[in-house]
Amino acid sequence: MTIQARRERERAERERLIVTVARNLAEAEGWDAVTTRRLAAEIEYSQPVLYSHFKSKGAIVAAVAVRGCEELTAGLRASAAAAGDGYGRAAAVGRAYTDFGRRRPALYDAMFTHPVDLPFATPGAPAPLREAFGELRRAVQPVARDGEDLTLLTETFWAGLHALVTLTRDGRLPAETHDHRLALLIARFAVPAGG
Repeated sequence: MTIQARRERERAERERLIVTVARNLAEAEGWDAVTTRRLAAEIEYSQPVLYSHFKSKGAIVAAVAVRGCEELTAGLRASAAAAGDGYGRAAAVGRAYTDFGRRRPALYDAMFTHPVDLPFATPGAPAPLREAFGELRRAVQPVARDGEDLTLLTETFWAGLHALVTLTRDGRLPAETHDHRLALLIARFAVPAGG
């Protein structure tokens, strides 16, 4: 291995460490606890080293968000594959999405509620963001009617799921009826094409 290759590997490992520690700290104490000073102390590197990887806390949150989208995509794919096609696929993906948001609130916030410098809903979006949306789109496609804009339909489905996650988590909707609300959303939304 060349010196350059070793340095690149070490740099990538430090970057993964920073993102992992930031995420773990946010999950344990919330995003307000994630400061560059605290991260530098936790990873045992100086703040300048931290800044050599990420220009700001926002850039760290964006990196956490991208990694979170990779995890979300894997979960959505697994649920969709187990469910098969049609209505069952939309229901499984909806369940997997809301479960993800409920189990990983700080990660979910990094992905979908904190302002981050990531181009969502554009061709320039990082691949993990496009892939997560693609899984939602594949779940909705079997229930789309002729002539419907599949992208807008998928965005509307996503918005409903997001609202269930955030409103329930924030106590604006009672948690004990979450499953019933999710079933209602799926039943009203995922009417089979031609139905």
